[in-house]
Amino acid sequence: MSVDLTIVIPAYNEERRLAPTLDAIRAYLDGPAADAGRPQWELIVVDDGSTDRTAEIAAEAAAADPRIQLLRGGRNRGKGHALRQGVLASYGRRVLVTDADLAAPIEELEALEKALADGHAAAVGSRARPGATIGVHQHRLRELLGRGGNFLIRTVAVPGIRDTQCGFKLFDGDRARAAFAASRLSGWGIDVEILHHFRREGWPVAEVPVRWSHQEGSKVRPGDYVRVLAEVSALKIRSVRRADLLVAALFVAFTTVLYSSRWISPDHRYLPHALQDQNQWEWFFEVTAHNVRHLQNPLFTDLQGYPDGVNLMANTVMLGLSVPLAPVTWLFGPAISLNLAMTLGLAATAFAWYWLIVRRLVRHRGAAALGAALAAFAPPMISHAHAHPNFIVLFMIPLIIDRALRLCEGTNVVRDGVVLGLFATYQIFLGEEPLLLAAMGMLLFTVAYAVVRRDVARAAWRPLARGIGIGLAVCLPLVAFPLWWQFFGPQSYKSVLHGDNAGNSPLALLSFAERSLAGDADTAAALSMNPTEQNAFYGWPLVALALLIVVWLWRSATVKSLAFTAVAAAFLSLGPKFRIPWTDVVLSGPWSLLSDKPLFESVIESRVAMVCAPALGMLVALAVGRLVARGAEGERMWGRPFRYAGLTAVTLALLPLYPLPLKAVDRTEVPAFIADGTWKRYVDTASGETLVPVPLPDPAYAEALHWQTTADLGFRLPGGYFNGPWGPDRVGIYGASPRNTSNLLRDVRNSGQAVRITEAWREAARVDLRYWKAGLLVLAPQPGAAALRTTVDDLLGQRAQWVDGVWIWDVHGGG
Repeated sequence: MSVDLTIVIPAYNEERRLAPTLDAIRAYLDGPAADAGRPQWELIVVDDGSTDRTAEIAAEAAAADPRIQLLRGGRNRGKGHALRQGVLASYGRRVLVTDADLAAPIEELEALEKALADGHAAAVGSRARPGATIGVHQHRLRELLGRGGNFLIRTVAVPGIRDTQCGFKLFDGDRARAAFAASRLSGWGIDVEILHHFRREGWPVAEVPVRWSHQEGSKVRPGDYVRVLAEVSALKIRSVRRADLLVAALFVAFTTVLYSSRWISPDHRYLPHALQDQNQWEWFFEVTAHNVRHLQNPLFTDLQGYPDGVNLMANTVMLGLSVPLAPVTWLFGPAISLNLAMTLGLAATAFAWYWLIVRRLVRHRGAAALGAALAAFAPPMISHAHAHPNFIVLFMIPLIIDRALRLCEGTNVVRDGVVLGLFATYQIFLGEEPLLLAAMGMLLFTVAYAVVRRDVARAAWRPLARGIGIGLAVCLPLVAFPLWWQFFGPQSYKSVLHGDNAGNSPLALLSFAERSLAGDADTAAALSMNPTEQNAFYGWPLVALALLIVVWLWRSATVKSLAFTAVAAAFLSLGPKFRIPWTDVVLSGPWSLLSDKPLFESVIESRVAMVCAPALGMLVALAVGRLVARGAEGERMWGRPFRYAGLTAVTLALLPLYPLPLKAVDRTEVPAFIADGTWKRYVDTASGETLVPVPLPDPAYAEALHWQTTADLGFRLPGGYFNGPWGPDRVGIYGASPRNTSNLLRDVRNSGQAVRITEAWREAARVDLRYWKAGLLVLAPQPGAAALRTTVDDLLGQRAQWVDGVWIWDVHGGG
């Protein structure tokens, strides 16, 4: 005999409430609802080791009605254990679980049945959904604690379901028995475990508003939410697949090897291909930690570029990392913080791409890992790994993409819009230019997909637009002041000039980067701005492989859209104008439409090619996933030879791009005069005096920034390596605004020749030294040091002193 509905009631010491509950349920099921067509039902009471008359009351009801059963437990083992026993003993096509207090009346079953009739696998009675009514409230404090606990629980395990702990749930019977058979929790956390199981299996769950009233004698205490959270957290940890842990470990191991030459001795090793950027970024981490410790404005400092200072928000100091890592910087120094950020940040980026690909594209873990590795460790990423953490720590980008895709689904637009806004806010404090490039890539993909799948676009554009609006409403108030400071605050600037040839050559897209296995330093240098800006270099084998994948999988709308995204980004990266290789023909590129627009005018256009990395990674993941999956189209058509040929082609295309560990050399030693603190005898920092390196630090030579971090930012520096304004138009330049004396000393350093000093030069020096509030000039041993010493001797009219490994000129009062 078939059973349409099973009701499962877990009971522990419920002698006062159980009998009325059983009477109410039986009266409802045998009443008008039965005449409406409800066939057979059964009711299972699971006694969880009660010490009162609960079992006797259930036994009496079972004796009076054979549709009621009693399952006895030897001892109290928890609600989860009782529910599991009851559901596994059920026969119903549908299974309702309800508490013995009937806080949600049995009449609310009708609303849950409608949800299952609409195609859902489960319906959760909710006190939190619009339309729910609460007759009798709990004590206010208890209610607030419960809401807070429930928020944490659903955030950890089942985001989107507002009321996970309401004990009134209707399930599809077969799926309920499968979920409870797989459950492991015996306490209150089983509600969340079962819902999480349904979510993981892709079984749709509806949350239905119900009538609910608090019942005296409730077994749930505020502390139970803490236990549930602990159980659920442990469950989430145990549910992580070993393959996922292995992939994460491999990514961390790979990035550790990549930076192995620096990890040997981070404080004393330097990446020469970083140019002066390593000094700059260590200074950024140090100054942020300094500002946090002293409760100073994290958006500005005058420790560099004195007296004008540095607008830190306009210099990508990555407050999203440098602030959380401030304790590491205090304890171990900025070199460790920067190394940690780049090593773990790059690994986290790779794993985030892996998570997105598994979630949205390919279930095969190996294929997803390979695609994520290409997205995160492509040649442009390795190039930036030398010195640009803001371009390799991109773990928020896949999360932002996934949240945008959730908005397209339209299931919870408000929640997903809020989360998108928070994600974008955090990414702004990690790097604004990568966010802009990611937005460009997402827009290119969206346009292509909308053209290919207009039906999907018509259904998705409204929730997507609404969610983006909500995201902006969340994000803009949070970033309004930092962005105002960036664009209009002290030392803000309009745009940064990068020169006329910042785009990629078409040959760069087909060649190999210097740190690739097949790379050539001379070729890479000829086709890029510098070693940190090798922004293309995907190699002709990968380009050819991508073309074959697109032809093979052309019927897929996703493949078409990824191909368009990669090709469009590659063309944009060529810049406003580009020359056809081996000819004198120069063509206008599509970037010319954007090059003078706000925000885009400061972008190095060759970096747009970085958008190709995740697009190519996803194409490779899709292809490999198809090749290794049983019953793949290729194997059905051509058999194993096709599979092996395809995997061989992927290997041959990716092997030349395999990244080599980054080169590191012994770092220039900080002079003892600085490291030992001798400078303190000569510079009166209390009166605002500065220490002036000779020559002044600039983007070409910024070793003085390392002096400053070694001295715990004890003195201020004029000059420096940062982005700041220059001239009445406040055009962005690299370094401080040039002055006569800084130009003179830079020219002497570059030429190695002393300059004949005139009285005009001496007067200009006096003006500049007063402007800088110079207390001391310091010249460390370096190429051209003799010419610099002779020039400064003549300029100041005094001979230098040799103190603790440096030449110094005492100029208290500014000369």
